[in-house]
Amino acid sequence: MRITCIGGGPAGLYFALLMKKADPAHEVRVLERNRAGDTFGWGVVLSDQTVDALREADPETAGQIADAFNHWDDVAVHIGGRRIVSGGHGFCGIGRKKLLNILQERAQALGVELAYETDVADDAGLDADLVIAADGLNSRIRQKYAATYQPDIDLRRCRFVWLGTTRLFDAFTFDFQRTEWGWLQAHAYRFDATHSTFIVETPEEVWRAAGLEAMGKEEGIAFCEKLFAGVLDGHPLISNAAHLRGSAQWIRFPRVVCRTWVHRRAEDGVPVVLMGDAAHTAHFSIGSGSKLALEDAIALARDIQAHPGDLAAALQAYEASRSVEVLRIQNAARNSTEWFENVERHARLAPEQFAYSLLTRSQRISHENLRLRDPRYVGDFERWLANRSGVDAQVPPMFTPFTLRGLTLKNRVVVSPMAQYSCQDGVPGDYHLAHLGARALGGAGLVFAEMTCVSPEARITPGCPGLWSDEQGRAWQRIVDFVHRNSGAKAAMQLGHAGPKGSTCVPWDGGEDQPLPTGGWPLVAASEQQYLPGVSQTAGAMTRADMDRVRDDFVAATRRAAEAGFDLLELHCAHGYLLSSFISPLTNRRTDGHGGSLENRLRYPLEVFAAMRAAWPAERPMSVRISAHDWVPGGTTPEDAVHIAAAFKAAGADLIDVSSGQVSKAQKPVYGRMWQTPFAESIRNRVGIATMAVGAISEADHVNSIVASGRADLCAIARPHLANPAWTLTEAARIGYAGPVGLAWPVQYLSGKAQLEREFERQRAGSVAAAEQANRALGV
Repeated sequence: MRITCIGGGPAGLYFALLMKKADPAHEVRVLERNRAGDTFGWGVVLSDQTVDALREADPETAGQIADAFNHWDDVAVHIGGRRIVSGGHGFCGIGRKKLLNILQERAQALGVELAYETDVADDAGLDADLVIAADGLNSRIRQKYAATYQPDIDLRRCRFVWLGTTRLFDAFTFDFQRTEWGWLQAHAYRFDATHSTFIVETPEEVWRAAGLEAMGKEEGIAFCEKLFAGVLDGHPLISNAAHLRGSAQWIRFPRVVCRTWVHRRAEDGVPVVLMGDAAHTAHFSIGSGSKLALEDAIALARDIQAHPGDLAAALQAYEASRSVEVLRIQNAARNSTEWFENVERHARLAPEQFAYSLLTRSQRISHENLRLRDPRYVGDFERWLANRSGVDAQVPPMFTPFTLRGLTLKNRVVVSPMAQYSCQDGVPGDYHLAHLGARALGGAGLVFAEMTCVSPEARITPGCPGLWSDEQGRAWQRIVDFVHRNSGAKAAMQLGHAGPKGSTCVPWDGGEDQPLPTGGWPLVAASEQQYLPGVSQTAGAMTRADMDRVRDDFVAATRRAAEAGFDLLELHCAHGYLLSSFISPLTNRRTDGHGGSLENRLRYPLEVFAAMRAAWPAERPMSVRISAHDWVPGGTTPEDAVHIAAAFKAAGADLIDVSSGQVSKAQKPVYGRMWQTPFAESIRNRVGIATMAVGAISEADHVNSIVASGRADLCAIARPHLANPAWTLTEAARIGYAGPVGLAWPVQYLSGKAQLEREFERQRAGSVAAAEQANRALGV
């Protein structure tokens, strides 16, 4: 096979040498625009996992790279005069030039043709069976075939400059400096015996305000030397980007995603395949650029060998496997990027929590994973965090108590309000007693009733619960009394009005959101609308008389909730229901004082909340559920959510229950683990109000990470609680926590506690043994 690689970076060089090693008969050449000794940037980072992959692919190259590594385990975070260190992270640093030299020499030794000072602006005329476009993040080949590759390039909001220094760091070091203009941060790590990489980063607006945009190159470097003098310890900062002038050394990171990675030339059918930064980028804060490039090369070489004589199948396998892995890394990189773009927000945390938040920012490192890396660090942090909650012990974050007004929850786990559609005339019965009672016995700190309607016309379906009558109030009191008498859990009521999403079938008796064929009731909303266009019943725009009546319904239900003994009351202002229909610009098209600006759209929901707060006991907290993102262009945005939360805080809310979506069927959410938690974190740390995170939180590890990092104060668990009422007790046993703080097994169930704990202990021991065996096999 005749192979031409455009670009002599890590991706092109490593693929070339792997192919030549696999079959010396391959004719392989690498075309590089720069001279052999040219390189830009300083050191690069590879994880221990990537090093293992290199050893498997080509032990000789891996050995030379390993000999040149500077290896470290510690991450050091400097902020506010504090230095906080966590170990066990396993990184390797190597000079970019040294890495390229090793790959160049190995490629030449295997017979790869290397052509330097060969600038390929166009692949036309390249005579090959396979062309690899590894020409970097500004790939001209990708641009030429953009219609095929469909690249999506997102320039991030921070500026950064990639420098070096003679200061030799003994840990991967993050240094944060607050200035009159805002925060600047440095990412620093040693990569050889004489130098360290030193990247300085700051948001665009801070960069401009500090005057860096107007500074010359040396002046900008001197600015950074002075600012980071404490961590540089007298050592200079150095640039090796001689080709850049003035502030051009400060760039914005482009996140590159391509829909497809393979193009076939129309003239001859030769495949042109993207690799490395040409196909994708991952922010430098997770150190995965070179990792992804090398792993691309390994994957394509492997797939070609696995499909002899069938290049099309090999390329299909390459794109399928690598696109999934790259997406995983890019999701982590996005989380990390956004963390560094918002240092101002995180810096409001105590240094201990700030450092923990940084370490877990990408969601690739969880609480228990961090404990495996550095049990001493996690133990000290857990004791510190528990002490802030008034507990003098080492306790997993999810089992620390939490107080709002006169209410103290034993732990941070919440049974989410989940519609059960199982009432008769709005009256909760034995089913609800068993449903909510079982989950209270299962260890959660707070158990929520499902959205409970303030009038018959407020229901979603005929099976929805209500609180418009004294009979319903007494039925709820029976359930609350059971929870209080038999568990340490507290009970919460969520009041809502379905608005335009009402008068529908019970999902298993006609389909979700489908209108009732008979027996329906009139609907109201902020503006006339159909939730399902052409299908749903049309809701009429509310008049002032309607608004007064509904407000009074909420107040009457509030009083009944208080009489029933609920500990916390939540107002439902999310998911396209009545009050949400006022807040979202997608559903509020009013031209009076309740439409138009966000301030106007909030006026009626705030009016209802204020009336409820006045009727609710002062010592009991109130929360509000909001949709932080409509996931539709022109809808509510996460930035709007911050203002919405601030308005409810000013009105007396103690907690914001942060959800998203379900306002429009046109929504296009981006799902994933803990996918809505960033909205809760933004509101919590910008508005200064407690938040509850929801959405794909399914493990103790998730809850511990969220609470410990200050991303939310409570975690609402929905579907896992449907599958396992004792989810909290089970997860405690899974992570090896036996209590007693924040965890109380019902005495009737204690005989099962030890058995469950022993079973999970055996599983953990087996996992550790398997990991040790794998390490021995690898010679680790």
